[in-house]
Amino acid sequence: MSRRSQVEETVRAVIGEILPDLPATDVTLDKNLRDLGADSVDRVEIISLLIHRLASKEPISDFADIPHIGALIDHLSKGSE
Repeated sequence: MSRRSQVEETVRAVIGEILPDLPATDVTLDKNLRDLGADSVDRVEIISLLIHRLASKEPISDFADIPHIGALIDHLSKGSE
C-alpha cells in the first residue's frame, strides 16, 4: 500500500471517528471539512488526531488553508513516499 493510500485511509477513519453520523460515502476528495458538517472544534480535533496518528511534526497552523480532503491527503503524504 502506498503512503498516499495509507494517509487516505487514516483521514477517512479519523473523519469517521469525529463525525460518526456522517456516511462514509459523503467523504469525497473534493469536499472540505466544513462541507462535511465539521464545526471549528471538529476540524481542530480531526487535524490534531491526524498529526498524532501520522506522526507529523507540522504545526496545526500549516493546515489552515487546505481547500479540500484531496489536498489534505496530498499535504500529509508529501515528503513521505
